[in-house]
Amino acid sequence: MEGLSAPRRPIRSFVMRGGRIGPGQQRALAELGPRFVLPYQPQPLDLVQAFGRRAPCVLEIGFGMGDATARIAAAHPHTDYLGVEVHVPGVGALLKRIGEQGLANLRIVQHDAVEVLRDMVEPGTLAAVHVYFPDPWHKLRHHKRRLIQPPMVALVASRLAPGGLLHCATDWEPYAQQMLEVLQAEPLLRPASAHPPGADGFAPRPPWRPPTKFEQRGLRLGHPVRDLLFERAQP
Repeated sequence: MEGLSAPRRPIRSFVMRGGRIGPGQQRALAELGPRFVLPYQPQPLDLVQAFGRRAPCVLEIGFGMGDATARIAAAHPHTDYLGVEVHVPGVGALLKRIGEQGLANLRIVQHDAVEVLRDMVEPGTLAAVHVYFPDPWHKLRHHKRRLIQPPMVALVASRLAPGGLLHCATDWEPYAQQMLEVLQAEPLLRPASAHPPGADGFAPRPPWRPPTKFEQRGLRLGHPVRDLLFERAQP
């Protein structure tokens, strides 16, 4: 896609950091990783082959430790979920949940989400993209690292099927306002008709997004939680 070729030293929306991996996560990585973790490849992913069936597919960017992801997948067994996360402890934690709950409709790619969307997802194929509580990069000099930027949103919108949803959530109000401006400016997107926004442009939390521990911590700190639901315009 034009304008998205990677520079020599691309700006990343994440920082690779270490983290303690428990024995359960290590076991899940070893036993379940070969089945449920798909390798990054610079070519389109065959979703039917990856999931063993033809079903709507939702891609989640940055699932953290995977609690909300597993709960959503368990509640919607007829939808397939592709989680993208770079941090090994989170991948191990979600694999552990997959094993414990017998979730057959989840797959993981441990790689940069921009490259996964650009290289592995064909245009017009996703039923939805979820971006829940991405790093807000509070300091002004770090705002360039924020995930929700015009080039990224244009890429996401191009991968959505007509009527497909882009669902973002954050508890950092300045980032929420930036997200709203970027999503409103993307010509392929419009506010979701099934989840109309209020006068402030934000939508109520839809029933499929369960509250998370991170979200509850933000609420305790007095941070308003904002949901943004936009859909790919019909051609």
